[in-house]
Amino acid sequence: MKDLTSSNKAVNERLTIQVHPDDNVIVAIQPLSEGKTIKANNTEFTLQSDITAGHKVAISDVKKGQHVIKYGYSIGLATHDICQGEHIHSHNLSTSLDGSESFTYKTEPATPIVKPSPPSFNGFLRNNGQVGIRNEVWVINTVGCVNQAAKRITDLCRQKFTGQADDFIAITHPYGCSQLGDDLSNTKNLLGSLIQHANAGGVLVIGLGCENNQLSQLIATTTGLDPERIRYFNSQEVSNEIDEGVNCVQELLNQMASDKRTPQPVSKLALGMKCGGSDGFSGLTANSIVGRVTDKLTGFGGRVILTETPEMFGAEQVLMDRAQSKQIFDEIVNLVDEFKQYFISNNQPIYENPSPGNKAGGLTTLEEKSLGAIQKGGKAIINEVIGYGMKASVKPGLTLLQSPGNDAVSSTALAAAGANIVLFTTGRGTPLGFPVPTVKIASNSDLATRKAHWIDFNAGQILDAGVDVDECADKLFDYILEVASGKLTNNEINDNREVAIWKNGVTL
Repeated sequence: MKDLTSSNKAVNERLTIQVHPDDNVIVAIQPLSEGKTIKANNTEFTLQSDITAGHKVAISDVKKGQHVIKYGYSIGLATHDICQGEHIHSHNLSTSLDGSESFTYKTEPATPIVKPSPPSFNGFLRNNGQVGIRNEVWVINTVGCVNQAAKRITDLCRQKFTGQADDFIAITHPYGCSQLGDDLSNTKNLLGSLIQHANAGGVLVIGLGCENNQLSQLIATTTGLDPERIRYFNSQEVSNEIDEGVNCVQELLNQMASDKRTPQPVSKLALGMKCGGSDGFSGLTANSIVGRVTDKLTGFGGRVILTETPEMFGAEQVLMDRAQSKQIFDEIVNLVDEFKQYFISNNQPIYENPSPGNKAGGLTTLEEKSLGAIQKGGKAIINEVIGYGMKASVKPGLTLLQSPGNDAVSSTALAAAGANIVLFTTGRGTPLGFPVPTVKIASNSDLATRKAHWIDFNAGQILDAGVDVDECADKLFDYILEVASGKLTNNEINDNREVAIWKNGVTL
């Protein structure tokens, strides 16, 4: 298998970068002018046009119908003859995907070897053996009708119980009523998983009473609940739901009063990997260092969760080659086919991607975007595949989670799956945050500088400071341990906590 997380050291005067030695393209690190002399693969050539940062340049002639190679893999076919030094983008490159792709199971990989003596962080050990990195009270509603009640309860608790919990978080959404089939199942499964999250020292669940998503059923079907750490009621059945909620939180705080941070092995951490608003550098810097963090954490016995199924399209075989067994391979195939059928059932084209913003940043085809996106999974062996709204296991390894690419929907699903932290890479920036600490990783230094109140870590230093990818990944890993030990991320400081549930069914 080719190394998708190349060291990226082939920088030409910090003007261009060649990701993999087999590539026939380089990527401009900064805007380049027509006529500029560039050196790549021990040959010099002249740029045929101005090149925007993040965009691709041919380092050799490519005939019409031949593959354009980036990350060591094809990102599509040339639609015209392309000369050395020519700009490669939508005008002369198109996807080679047509929906007829088939997949092959290859040699079963070895079981991952867990490294001894993992580093530690200071976390909260829960009664079930899991570890939280925050000791918060979460107020979760079964139905959108009581959203405002949940928010009023958390606002009052922040005032009344200052310092008695890390924070009081209202996890609200517009669903739970008039839902049928998959929509109702998605809502119940996701909320049931969030109720069990280790970052919550206590959970209050509020229902209305008449909704499809019945509180009694939700509690009864959510396994592994700690009765000391959960309270719940229907608002229609109490005299004043706000007073009742505050009283319930007080009871939870009494249970949480003895919770203390203690040293915990990093194997107890679970990280969710997500990218949003990608640019031409995302796969070269931010996703690349996140992939190394994946390899490092799983090597120490931790769990990493990767999602955004449609952003695996075009790179599926690369992931399937890392399936731990034939069963896992079959589950990955089903994961991908299920999502493709979702597109087909809704009469939508499967390969209508990247977005306009992605294209402006230099990404041309879905293969290119996907090959860059899956770098977040590093080289780790995939040993688990789970459905939307489900919880990942606590064993070491890489989990694939069924979810769309939408930032809010997929990041919420990562939190529900048990991720203590979401590592969110971005080339264009977003203020979004989610129920768990959301580490925003900029692919370029301009974004990190302009949006310092959004961005937590700058992977752009690889390009403009000549920092080695491994060195940058080590810095990110150290930062993650700081966050796990209590350091606040910008989404926490700015109180950006969004929740979105995947709606793909019928509403009454």
